Amino acid sequence: MTEAETLGQKQHKTSNGSVTPETMVEDVFDHTYKEKEGPKPPMIIVWRNVVLMTLLHIGALYGISLIPSAAPLTLLWFGLCFVISALGITAGAHRLWSHRSYKASLPLRIFLAIANSMAFQNDIFEWSRDHRVHHKYSETDADPHNAVRGFFFAHIGWLLVRKHPDVIEKGGKLELHDLLSDKVVMFQRKYYKPSVLLMCFFVPMFVPWYMWGESLWVGYFVPAVLRYTLVLNASWLVNSAAHMWGNRPYDKNINPRENKFVTLSAIGEGFHNYHHTFPYDYASSEFGSKLNLTTCFIDFMCFLGLAKDRKIVSREMILARTQRTGDGSHRSG
Repeated sequence: MTEAETLGQKQHKTSNGSVTPETMVEDVFDHTYKEKEGPKPPMIIVWRNVVLMTLLHIGALYGISLIPSAAPLTLLWFGLCFVISALGITAGAHRLWSHRSYKASLPLRIFLAIANSMAFQNDIFEWSRDHRVHHKYSETDADPHNAVRGFFFAHIGWLLVRKHPDVIEKGGKLELHDLLSDKVVMFQRKYYKPSVLLMCFFVPMFVPWYMWGESLWVGYFVPAVLRYTLVLNASWLVNSAAHMWGNRPYDKNINPRENKFVTLSAIGEGFHNYHHTFPYDYASSEFGSKLNLTTCFIDFMCFLGLAKDRKIVSREMILARTQRTGDGSHRSG
C-alpha cells in the first residue's frame, strides 16, 4: 500500500472532536496506473461544443457591454447568482459529493443540488465521478483535464474533444455507490436539463424583470449568460492555472499549486497543492476560512445544524508532510 493510500485510510479527527476512519480511497492517487505505450488515440473534436462555447463567450462579452445600463439591484443579483452557483460546485459537487468531506442534511443537499443546476457544469453524479477520476489519475491519460497537455486543454479544451478512452475506462470502474444511493443526486440527474433551463437561465433573467423592472435583455445577458460564463472560467482555472502556477508547500512531487488568484475567483478552491495532498479535508486548505468563502459557508451551515462531521487534517500531519515532501515555501497562518 502506498503512503497516499495509508493516509487516505488513516484515522483522523472531525471538527467536532470525534474520530472517524477515512475509508474513501476513490480520490487517492493510484501509483499503479501506467499509460499505454505506443501512439496516443486521435483527438476527436466535438464541433457542437466548440460552436456553443464560442457563442457563449461572445454573449458574455456582449453582457459586459450592458453592465453600465443595468440597474444596481441587477448587479447585486448578478453577484448573488455567482456565489450561489459557485457554491453548487465548491460546497456541493466538490467537497460534499466528490470527497465526502462533511455531511449535509436533506434541506442543505437540496439547496446545493439547485445551486449546482444553476452552475450548469454537468450533473452532480457525472461531475463527482469525473473529479474522482481526476484525483485518482491526476496528470495522466486517465485524467479528464490532464494539465500536462497544456493550459488550453486543461482549461476548456477537454470539453471540446472526446474523452480519452482511459478516462472512460477508469471512470466506469470507480465505486460510486454513495452517489447512486443519494436520492437528491439521482433526482437532479433525472431532471437535469429542465433544472438547468430553469435555474441557470430563466430564474436569473426573470427575477430582475419581475422584481424591479429590469429589461429581459439585460437580465438574460448579465445575471444569466455573463454570470454563467464567469463561474465556468473560475472553475476551469482550478484545473488549469492551479495546476501550473504557484508554490507547492505540501508536495513538490505533484503538479497542483497554491494559487491566490484562483483562490479568490473560485471562492476558496485555489489551495490546490494542499487539496491534492489532503483531498478529504473539508476546508481544502490548511487555513480554514481564510480567503475561503466556501469554508465559511460550510461552517455557517454547521452552526445552523444543517451540516456536521467536517473532516480536518491534524496539525502534526500537515507539518510532517511539509517537512518531508514540501518545496520549502510553507508558512503557517
